[in-house]
Amino acid sequence: MNQAESIDGALPLSSSPARATNKNPTYWEHVRRRLSRDPIALISAGVLLVIVLGAIFAPLLAPYAPQQGQIMSRLRPIASAGHLLGTDETGRDMLSRLLYGGRISLLSGVLPVAIALVIGGGLGILAGFRGGLVNKLIMRTMDVFFAFPSTLLAIAIVGTLGMGLFNTLLSLTLVFIPQITRISETVTTQVRNMDFIEAARATGASSAMIIRHHVLANVLGPILVYATSLVSLSIIIAAGLSFLGLGVSPPTAEWGLMLNSLRQAIYVDPALAALPGAMIFITSMCFNLISDGLRTAMDIRINVETAR
Repeated sequence: MNQAESIDGALPLSSSPARATNKNPTYWEHVRRRLSRDPIALISAGVLLVIVLGAIFAPLLAPYAPQQGQIMSRLRPIASAGHLLGTDETGRDMLSRLLYGGRISLLSGVLPVAIALVIGGGLGILAGFRGGLVNKLIMRTMDVFFAFPSTLLAIAIVGTLGMGLFNTLLSLTLVFIPQITRISETVTTQVRNMDFIEAARATGASSAMIIRHHVLANVLGPILVYATSLVSLSIIIAAGLSFLGLGVSPPTAEWGLMLNSLRQAIYVDPALAALPGAMIFITSMCFNLISDGLRTAMDIRINVETAR
């Protein structure tokens, strides 16, 4: 079989150049078109892009060093002279710290999910495709981690290993590997029993070739959509660990740690104290909305109706 069919006989996930025309758009062209017509996903992506660029170019955009503070300028309100977003409890510029804090918060959200996607996705695809004893060994091991809620498991791991950015990233990775493994195994098990997989086996294709050319094309979409939704959860859990004193150590600029240090300022200036929390909320919401847009755009039944 030269080309894999998609699940339920819907639009193919890949197409030869001859078929990649305006009259016969490929599956991924349908996904791109549907995303381009989703205003919520586009706005969320735009807001997220601004946040990411602000974090990347923080040294150029921040008016002050993130650790630079003056005790005489502490808790300046928003839009005060020289400080667009005010100052924190030690007189450090809030805009500068929010920009620099986005670096660690975004890293804590994306990197653990990316690593878990590679490890968990590989284990799930292997378990779903091979089945039998391999499936039982992998999935029963993952079930042990499912016995604990994600947040409590992350707290337990960090509490055992000790505070710090590396341990935070490691704990989040371990939390998300079982979740991605489960969704990968479920989707792969559905694809494994499709007719085009049996046809590929009949032609003498090896397991590695079937996985690379047929299985991956059909399971990567749902796995990536699910992983995107986990990024927001990762950001929130990482911020929660820092808020509890189990994440990065002071005076590092990180949104969860900033939220913790400003909790007393809520009685003085609630708007100032809410800024780190607002950044966590906006960033997490953007990832969730983008994930919802991807899920809708990649829905096979919807794309079939669009093609008709």
